[in-house]
Amino acid sequence: MNIVVTEEPHWKLDDYAQIPMSLEVDEIFEVAAEKSDPLGYKLTRRAVHVPYIKDYDAIENPRDWSQAFDLSNWGLLVASSNQVRIGGAAVAFDTPGLIMLEESRDIAVLWDIRVSPDVRGKGVGSALFKAAEKWAIAKGCRELKVETQNINVPACRFYAKQGCVLRAIRPNAYREFPDEVQMLWFKKLG
Repeated sequence: MNIVVTEEPHWKLDDYAQIPMSLEVDEIFEVAAEKSDPLGYKLTRRAVHVPYIKDYDAIENPRDWSQAFDLSNWGLLVASSNQVRIGGAAVAFDTPGLIMLEESRDIAVLWDIRVSPDVRGKGVGSALFKAAEKWAIAKGCRELKVETQNINVPACRFYAKQGCVLRAIRPNAYREFPDEVQMLWFKKLG
């Protein structure tokens, strides 16, 4: 598959949002502190008794980002193949009010990454992740930060494969989803 990643303007968020961001949750990671592990966490897979669909767009739709944030320091990356949109990534830095940035000007956040369900596992996510890294480096960032949850096992595996390190877990981070654990992954850039 020939994957081309380009940057597009923020006013194309409606097009960006056409790629769904949802997954079937059939397993989760149980997260425990592990003193013998250099990362400090032990992740143990556990099957979910009743699988369900997690629809991230129902929680926060990309169409609403411009209402919540100043997108002037955001990159909107789009993956296509044969001129068909197959994925996207949003990366941000130096954005007031974006708590994930910790008020740092040298951290970028991979705010969103999405791949069409019919091409998942075919390198689209990796191409988008690499493009997000390059975008962040070009902005002078030294680190890329990514948030996911223990219910998104495929994302956790993906970020680890991309060289990210799990540096923080936060149980009870989501009032609306008390059973989910926030997981923060970091990758040094450059």
